[in-house]
Amino acid sequence: MEDKSEDNIVISTEKSSGEVKQPAKPVNGKSEPKKPRQKKEVKTEVNPLSKELTPSQIVAELDKYIIGQDNAKKSVAIALRNRWRRKKIEESIREEIMPNNIILIGPTGVGKTEIARRLAKLSNAAFIKVEASKFTEVGYVGRDVESIIRELTDLGVTMVKSEKSIEVQKKAEYLAEERILDILLPPVKKKADEGAASAATLGFSAATPETEKEENFKTREKFREMLHKGELDERIIEVDVSGDGMPMMQVMGPIGLDDIGVNLQDLFSSVMPKKVKKRKMSVKEARVILVQEEAHKLIDMDSVIKEAIERVQEYGIVFIDEIDKIAGPQSKSQGPDVSREGVQRDLLPIVEGSSVTTKYGMVKTDHILFIASGAFHVSKPSDLIPELQGRFPIRVELNSLTEDDFVKILTQPQNALLKQYEALLKAEDIDLSFDDDGILEIARIAAEVNEQVENIGARRLHTILSTLLEDILYNTPDKIKEKKIVITRNMVDEKLKDIVKNRDLSRYIL
Repeated sequence: MEDKSEDNIVISTEKSSGEVKQPAKPVNGKSEPKKPRQKKEVKTEVNPLSKELTPSQIVAELDKYIIGQDNAKKSVAIALRNRWRRKKIEESIREEIMPNNIILIGPTGVGKTEIARRLAKLSNAAFIKVEASKFTEVGYVGRDVESIIRELTDLGVTMVKSEKSIEVQKKAEYLAEERILDILLPPVKKKADEGAASAATLGFSAATPETEKEENFKTREKFREMLHKGELDERIIEVDVSGDGMPMMQVMGPIGLDDIGVNLQDLFSSVMPKKVKKRKMSVKEARVILVQEEAHKLIDMDSVIKEAIERVQEYGIVFIDEIDKIAGPQSKSQGPDVSREGVQRDLLPIVEGSSVTTKYGMVKTDHILFIASGAFHVSKPSDLIPELQGRFPIRVELNSLTEDDFVKILTQPQNALLKQYEALLKAEDIDLSFDDDGILEIARIAAEVNEQVENIGARRLHTILSTLLEDILYNTPDKIKEKKIVITRNMVDEKLKDIVKNRDLSRYIL
């Protein structure tokens, strides 16, 4: 016995050797019994600090990726834990507790940025890194410093929206599946009653509406089974996809105030009808698009924005790099450069606490954690204006990296450089390894070049390894047929000794 759909697809209805459960009575041709699959997901509150890590645990997590710098790790661990402590105390004093903003002092490449980045991942908080020097560049005169908070809020909304999408994923998949089944096999319409009556008048036997609905339901379940098995993935269907109701239009603000540009698409999205486009695509492609559409419909954007703003205000982290570039005495010479002291005074309101207007509403910066960093080779932290100094009460000096530190950086972290290159060549079925003497020689060369040319910290290891492995990476798999390559001390010396000896050459290559 065979059932045929309206698309002339023949579906076998032969029973398998096992017992087949009789499907329940359909409603309007749709598989109502499948709805129990939509089990209500237990919504777990995504608290940025839900792990409740102790300071020592935070340091232990940072140790997995950052070598040394114990004082800096200790300071940021305390700052992060204090945020959790603050949420546990009574509201009357909670608002009075200000964040422990930190200045990290040390040369480039010692781990300042990495510490802040890993801290943000640990707290699952919105994190943004900005260069303080960009506010002093020619062409950025009057650049809106508040754009930092706007971008941070955008990131926060994106994070919360992504988390909410995961929560409704199962339901969105079910709804997308129903839409695909409706396209493959449209449900029985009420007009079937009229058709049956007309057929009876003419003397023909016709299926009753109940029978037609039953057959439609059985066929729909067969389609569902094929869909789950992937047998319909390559089938081309026509899908209604929501598009933009109007083209993108951007109104730009004055020069230097580009962040206040107004996106007319966002402005009129609520009043302009959304355009629906018909697109032909495979079932596999349609499933991805429809799941995204259904997930977007299920998400309450008002609650997303509310939660995102709250999380940005309470847990947001802003990392201001190169703050030493805006420190120091103001030059008396007239020129196009922006006043460094002026940039500090622009930063002061958002660091000490103010309200910033974003497209999602007002965002208070009182409890956002600010972490600044700088080498302070020419200037010193005391060259900052006193008001800004007072808003960064904690100052931590990071140590320059030694040869022993380089050895640990190459081998110990979870994302160690040697492990990265080993993984890259593993994709070519080549087993790359480094012997102990080879690792020691790489570390020695890195320390020597840093001392002789310019100290760029651990970043020197990147340039040395890329130069060392250049020929191997280039000739694989065309010329190199070995399945195992061991980097020894002799190989390192042969490749790098001439470059290291030539100071001018090492300046350009390493």
